[in-house]
Amino acid sequence: MNNTVKIIGAGLAGCEAAYFLAQRGVKVHLYEQKPTKYSPAHKSENFAELVCSNSLKSMREDSSQGMLKAEMAHFGSIVLDSALKCNVPAGGALAVDRDIFSELITQKVKSHPNITISYEEVTEIDTDELTIIATGPLTQGKLYDEIKRLCGDGMSFFDAAAPIVTADSIDMDKVFAQSRYDKGDDDYLNCPFNKEQYEAFWRELVSAERARRHEFEDINVYEGCMPIEIMAARGEQTLRFGPLKPVGLRDPKTGHRPWAAVQLRCENREKTMYNLVGFQTNLKFGEQKRVFGMIPGLENAVFARYGVMHRNSFINSPKVLTDNLNLKDYPNIYFAGQITGMEGYMESAMCGLLAGYFVYSRLCGKKAEIPPATTQCGALLSYITTENKDFQPMGRSMGILPPLDEHIKDKKQRYAAYARRGKAAVEKIDVN
Repeated sequence: MNNTVKIIGAGLAGCEAAYFLAQRGVKVHLYEQKPTKYSPAHKSENFAELVCSNSLKSMREDSSQGMLKAEMAHFGSIVLDSALKCNVPAGGALAVDRDIFSELITQKVKSHPNITISYEEVTEIDTDELTIIATGPLTQGKLYDEIKRLCGDGMSFFDAAAPIVTADSIDMDKVFAQSRYDKGDDDYLNCPFNKEQYEAFWRELVSAERARRHEFEDINVYEGCMPIEIMAARGEQTLRFGPLKPVGLRDPKTGHRPWAAVQLRCENREKTMYNLVGFQTNLKFGEQKRVFGMIPGLENAVFARYGVMHRNSFINSPKVLTDNLNLKDYPNIYFAGQITGMEGYMESAMCGLLAGYFVYSRLCGKKAEIPPATTQCGALLSYITTENKDFQPMGRSMGILPPLDEHIKDKKQRYAAYARRGKAAVEKIDVN
């Protein structure tokens, strides 16, 4: 196997693709623009940097997130393996110490004998070279123009990141530790609102001043990362049925369920920092300190990071990609990660694994097995490569899977059946 595969971007998808190929004897040349140049959202020199959240979602086998993780394990995911080695308490979810997580992946990739790394910005794409483009949703500049040249008109949406506060600035007398429905080991801190407090907070939130965006005026916000202030503007009770829902919680001080509750999730193993769950935002920094300071327990919060909003781009995958993730017009060029419209950390990583698998199959001279739609990765792959005039990014869910042959009324049993069916299907795929 004499071919060298060029991979552009060392995020989750790029690292997965590179490691998958390298483990199978393929020579990989990985290009990463950091630390020479940073995107608006990235700060660390390490690979696979997590920007928005440190949560990689549920581990339950009978959940869509758990299904996807089982599929990633079958493909030999470096992301999942690293995450399990640096997890932090988060109830039934897999959350990581993001610094250790990135360091682990960076060292594994850098030390692999089949991977050569160039720290430089790629500005041109040679369509004669076997290439995987995994530059993420913040692709910009000359490379973005090159991708537009190959793919036609690009599309974009905006994404927002939640703020992080220091643990020692939280008023622990006002918050209580508990996971919803007592699932997990009280891994979340809950900031309880009474009715009057919530209504005052809501009024200030919807009237708070937002940061200006100079590049774009028309905003197409992805529902999965809706800024808290935009969500709140839909109605006074919207947050109470969304990220501030009090269901499954009981304040030990009152013995009752709060009117609303903000959940804080630990950012690192030492539990020195917490992020505000579901509080992606585009408010000005001063407004974040003022308005979020109205949350019980956060009156004197010190912000380790304020929430930010940044531009996300993705290609029109159904129009330009085959079901092997390569361009219809330029078959040597493959795409992986969130730039394809597979939305989410683990979805992006899985897309990298798929791209690596498709390229490896090609190098071996064999036809790749397309994961069936009964798997999460197969359903997502089908979604992003099936003609759709209103194409928007999509993450894993049970709703994208085909129905079961047998109708199962009980939701938990039905999801378990989906998971069993998906696991059986993915295990039939020979990834070697």
